[in-house]
Amino acid sequence: MREWVPVSTSPKGRLALAAVRQFGARPFDDVTVGELAGGAEVTTGAIYHHFGSKLGLYAFVRHDVEQRLLDRMEGAIAAAPGPSDRLAAVKTALLVGLDFAVREDLLRMLATPPPGPEADRLVDLLTASVAPAPPILGRVLAAAWRETLLAVAEGAAADDARAALLALQLHIAS
Repeated sequence: MREWVPVSTSPKGRLALAAVRQFGARPFDDVTVGELAGGAEVTTGAIYHHFGSKLGLYAFVRHDVEQRLLDRMEGAIAAAPGPSDRLAAVKTALLVGLDFAVREDLLRMLATPPPGPEADRLVDLLTASVAPAPPILGRVLAAAWRETLLAVAEGAAADDARAALLALQLHIAS
């Protein structure tokens, strides 16, 4: 399982770490370029030099954070004893993802789909994991999971969020 990269103390590395903290805890629009630069102890010009824009910095850290999430969720799904338990494995993966987002304070960042035309890798993972169910089920599960994260970010108890995910009843008609 990958840990956060870059671990560098370079301006780029400090910006990435500051962005993970800021975007994980607050909505994208609420985070300013000045706050990101200040958190990294660099000038705002460093953001534009290394990432092109605030959105470029966000996309950079979002991709890495999402990969760490997906690594954990894929591991939970792969640990299922067999294909007949795949729906239970998907529920476990949703819980693993929730726990990761809460523990790492990444609720706001992971509660939204990726920006731009990039594929939604969470939807892709969930869709592949519940096949042969209708492909839209992956989208529905991702949306429900993201709403759960948003509820916790807005003050709902993490235990209540876990209970809500556990209450999901997933069935695939044969």
